[in-house]
Amino acid sequence: MSVRGLLRGLLAALAMVALAPALALAQPIDRHALVTRHNVSLSHVDPHAPLMVGNGQLGFTADITGLQTFPEQYSDLAPLLTMAQWAWHSFPNPNGYTEAMGQRSVAVPGRGQQAFDWMGPKASAADAWLRENPHRFSLGRIGLALRDRDGRPARFADLAETHQTLDLWSGALSSRFIYDGQPVTVETRVLPGRDVVLVEIRSPLVASGRLGVSIRYPGVAANLNPDPSDWNHPERHVTTVLSRAPGRLSLQRRLDSTTYYSTVTAPGATIAAAGPHAFEVKATAGDRLVVMVAYQRTRQVGPVLDAAAAREAVTAHWRDYWSKGGVVDFSGSTDPRAAELERRVVLSQYLSALNGAGEVPPQEEGLFSNSWNGKFHLEMHPWHAAHFAAWGRPEQLERSLAWYVTQLPRAKVVAAAHKVSGAWWPKMSGPEGRNSPSPIGAFIMWQQPHPIYLAELDYRAHPDAATLARYGEVVDQTAKLLATWPLWDKAKGRYVLGPPIIPVQENHDPLTTLNPAFELEYFRWGLRTAQAWRERRGLARDARWDEVIAKLSTVAKRDGLYLPVESAPDFWDQARSAACKGHATEGCKNVDHPSFLMAYGLIGGDRIDPEAMRRTLRATEDNWDLRQTWGWDFPMVAMTAARLGEPEDAVAWLFQDLKNNQWGVSGMTPRVHLDAHFDTYIAAGPATGRAVAAASADGPGYRRAAETYFPSNGSLLLAVGMMAAGWDGSKGPAPGFPKQGWTVRSEGVRPLP
Repeated sequence: MSVRGLLRGLLAALAMVALAPALALAQPIDRHALVTRHNVSLSHVDPHAPLMVGNGQLGFTADITGLQTFPEQYSDLAPLLTMAQWAWHSFPNPNGYTEAMGQRSVAVPGRGQQAFDWMGPKASAADAWLRENPHRFSLGRIGLALRDRDGRPARFADLAETHQTLDLWSGALSSRFIYDGQPVTVETRVLPGRDVVLVEIRSPLVASGRLGVSIRYPGVAANLNPDPSDWNHPERHVTTVLSRAPGRLSLQRRLDSTTYYSTVTAPGATIAAAGPHAFEVKATAGDRLVVMVAYQRTRQVGPVLDAAAAREAVTAHWRDYWSKGGVVDFSGSTDPRAAELERRVVLSQYLSALNGAGEVPPQEEGLFSNSWNGKFHLEMHPWHAAHFAAWGRPEQLERSLAWYVTQLPRAKVVAAAHKVSGAWWPKMSGPEGRNSPSPIGAFIMWQQPHPIYLAELDYRAHPDAATLARYGEVVDQTAKLLATWPLWDKAKGRYVLGPPIIPVQENHDPLTTLNPAFELEYFRWGLRTAQAWRERRGLARDARWDEVIAKLSTVAKRDGLYLPVESAPDFWDQARSAACKGHATEGCKNVDHPSFLMAYGLIGGDRIDPEAMRRTLRATEDNWDLRQTWGWDFPMVAMTAARLGEPEDAVAWLFQDLKNNQWGVSGMTPRVHLDAHFDTYIAAGPATGRAVAAASADGPGYRRAAETYFPSNGSLLLAVGMMAAGWDGSKGPAPGFPKQGWTVRSEGVRPLP
């Protein structure tokens, strides 16, 4: 070979070396490897984290046996439940409480007296009934019917060599243990498209008749949080056998005026009554038992399923979920936090699919347990579900987004009652759309632009006429509310928000609060986006909306820092005081959500000065009582840092070492409150006496109110997706991550607005 040829070869080799990182980044992500390296494995009971299987509509929480056999082994805040998005119940209402009985009259400047669902410090009987009804309930409990040689129920202490694996790629929960010297394996799945729990058991104990499946149906307890099940009053509910056939039993369940149905299918097995509302399934031969328990809202059921076909349907569903949606891969990173962030992201994708992708907006505990009686909080909807559209799974968002379409007539009536136009969306509601009485929720308004934000993300996922037609009226009516609720301040020639209003940061007086920072920018962003929707639909811009866009108050500043609300000009002086600095006490306001940062981080407000926001972020880091932030706050602040071009700070916020940012083995985060402020939360309804009693593990001064808080998972996905894929106007790959120590590859994730 000539010298020239050698040089050409050497240069080509050097070019390949230089291009190697780029070529590696260009390789498709090995999605199977990415997902399965974060499979969850347990060898002993984690009392705070029973694992879940589900399909978005039905959630099944299992103990280490794979079923719901030993609930006493788990925290009172981690009950073993079977919950569905459609399963709602109301207690009888003999006193005829109406929505009006839960309302109080409030003077609104320029609009006179108006009725709000405002509950005082002492709730009336009507307030209490309206607040707890309707509520979610548990459909049933499926456990092992495991007995010793004398026929007595097995004790958990007699189980040995327990091991459990949740295979995320296939959606299968595999559990095994030894009992009385005999192996037991249990596989648990929930079918897609049908609310059916599939259980497959193998053990010599099946053949000997000592191992079967127990199926029990509970009533509804007076204390609904976190476990709504009542096992002590069988006379308060009714189970009716509708039909029997070999290996098949059809039931009707009635709880007051609520009716649902359940079908038990067990080929080659017997199904016998085992007490009030209880049945036991046993194999007639062999060491294998297959049981399918279906829960239905109507009597109509689908065809009998073959177990093998059912198993394959579950596997195909999860394979499709992981193969077609967005993923982010951090392999190759040298930052020691990267692997943990990847684990949190993958598990959050799994948990969100189970708990945040149903036909109604999710409750904060999803289908895991109850808080606030199982009702959903619309202000949390984007934190639960907006990421679905950004991560290439818009159909998962569209299930709950459709709820706004069905509720539009009611929302328009509520807006008219408040003497404004458009659609007024509730804060805390059940599927019927009625706002629940609350000492706070009546005046929260940051949920109002949410349908526009969610619809815009859905449109970006598939920008077509069908999307515009599906949500166009919801966007229009929501924008009318955003344009007519602000009040005209004649003296200053501007539109203002409030009073009455309570911002995202819920510790401001509704009757004196003026112009909360995030709400101002979010209302304006919603109107600007709604105008874009009109133009996409071939409609003229709305002149009133443009007027409000131009004349809505700007976010108040003092000494170069943004204020949470205009009506608290001395906020930062107080936060920096010796009494409040970094440790809020009575009267200090530097607690709860630092939501003013969202005006830049979530929506990139076009009137926000980045340098003023940077200074405000520094002031927050220096002066906020971060012990009282919630799980979604950390990703939210990370989004602000990312937009400010501070990726190191963004990652640091994701890893804040605080009680509400602890990520357990299952990918769940707890909801923990400080003692000093816990009475406030009890009055608001998220906790129970059992929650207080169970909280000591979090250390002195803290109370655990829930074992999981799913806005943490959804907000993490929204933030990490933005940091990896960017946002409107961002430059370069992975703009929200540091260049040193991080190798970030993403597929199927779209930039945020």
